[in-house]
Amino acid sequence: MDGWRARIGFLLPPGNPNVEPELFSLKPAGVSVHFGRMIARGTPGAHDGQDQRTRSQLDHIDEPTEMLAHIRPQVIALAHTASSYMLGREGEAALTARLEQQYNVRFTSAFKSVIVAMSHLGVTNVALATPYAEAQTLAGKGALESYGLNVVNVKRLENVRNIYEETPERAYALAKAANTPEAEVIFLSGVGMPTIEVLDALERDLRKPVISSVAAMMWHCLKIAGVEPLVPGYGRLLGGN
Repeated sequence: MDGWRARIGFLLPPGNPNVEPELFSLKPAGVSVHFGRMIARGTPGAHDGQDQRTRSQLDHIDEPTEMLAHIRPQVIALAHTASSYMLGREGEAALTARLEQQYNVRFTSAFKSVIVAMSHLGVTNVALATPYAEAQTLAGKGALESYGLNVVNVKRLENVRNIYEETPERAYALAKAANTPEAEVIFLSGVGMPTIEVLDALERDLRKPVISSVAAMMWHCLKIAGVEPLVPGYGRLLGGN
């Protein structure tokens, strides 16, 4: 039986096909990962309608949270960075407190995990790289700044038809384009664009930390669950360096 070290639950957008394979790749032995699909309609991964889909997911977040809580995970994570951008720092803190009290489970998010990871790495100057439209990208910049981080550069991925159809190669090129000498860390935002397989290569080539939402989320969930977050091959955060 898997999950003898920890069980971790993740709330996913309904159309995201990429985050589950990435999380399975990142989980240590003895840790089981479990998924609940949030409720949203429209074209998955498209820029058009993203805010409406995000609002729907937040409006109906109790249903999948309640179902995941039945397996008694050590933590449940909201695997959707744009939800945190819409909520804002205070809104996300209020949602976290309510869900933790109501369902008796620790709760975090991909974005809050990124914030904790940056504090762990001791970095404050961030280059932000996103596959989003301009409005969501600016919301991400504001969210980082609300935690006292200094966003030294912002780069959006061009010609995005659907975030879920993007590739690791495009994520690699985006991170390199976002990099500046002032940046202490590159943050690849979002859990829909596949990122984890290029993190090591990016760090070797750029000689600085590169954090993706998925990698930070798994790292933070493992810490909350009391499991050493050591998963080599996916950047220094999970590599323990």
